[in-house]
Amino acid sequence: MRYLVVVEKGPSSYGAYVPDLPGCVAAGESKDEVLSLIRDAIELHLEGLKEEGQGITGPSSTSELVEVEAA
Repeated sequence: MRYLVVVEKGPSSYGAYVPDLPGCVAAGESKDEVLSLIRDAIELHLEGLKEEGQGITGPSSTSELVEVEAA
């Protein structure tokens, strides 16, 4: 499955979360690190849902870039 991952750059680190998997988050010192960590977090999150007998919903979030005029 392919999940949308939102990556945000902070002042000293990167954060990532998965809109389709509430609570599935990661933080790292670089973009590459946070992407590796969120991949692991997704796998663990899905394993946990399976162990708890909860259904795994497929990805449904998408993304688009929207251009606006700078004020």
